[in-house]
Amino acid sequence: MPAHAPQTDHEGELFAGYINQQLLGLKSAAHGLTDEQLRQTPTVSALSIGALVKHGNRCAASWLDRAAAAPGVWPPVDDSTPDEDRIKEHYGEFELTADDTGDRLRTNLDALIERVTREVPSYNLGERVPVPTDAPWWPKDVESWTIRWTLLHTIEEIARHAGHADIIRESIDGATMYELMGSVEGWPASDWFTPWSPKDPATTVV
Repeated sequence: MPAHAPQTDHEGELFAGYINQQLLGLKSAAHGLTDEQLRQTPTVSALSIGALVKHGNRCAASWLDRAAAAPGVWPPVDDSTPDEDRIKEHYGEFELTADDTGDRLRTNLDALIERVTREVPSYNLGERVPVPTDAPWWPKDVESWTIRWTLLHTIEEIARHAGHADIIRESIDGATMYELMGSVEGWPASDWFTPWSPKDPATTVV
């Protein structure tokens, strides 16, 4: 998927392509970084690339869960987790634990990309998704969204996190979006373009 989401006249496949394009943006921003670098916060932001990958993964997965459960609610009605605990869990997605290694973050992201490819094209885009009520940012005057709206919102949200990760990545080692994508996807070098490569291969994870 070099630089652009794939062209298709199938709307569900189009949504899947655009969601995956943004997830691949997160993957590219993390490409080649060590576990230590994934945790660095070189800008005024308190967030690291690893934290953005972790949150972006869980954020997209939760919207897919809501779409897949429609017209039912998600989490299931028998989920007794207090709202305040769910909000605390949401903010905890930005915190890396000892288990959040680079390998694990990348594996989870690849699994999510595969899920998007497998599930999203079959969604009924006109089905209604109940609006959540467990956090103050949900609208009070809307009862439901379409799955189509839900997928567009997913693209929007992941794109913001991918752009944030691009800025942090450039602050770590100067690497920018196109050279990282070129490295991830194997673009050929030319007189005016050179894919990113690690300065010290012995200490860099690809």
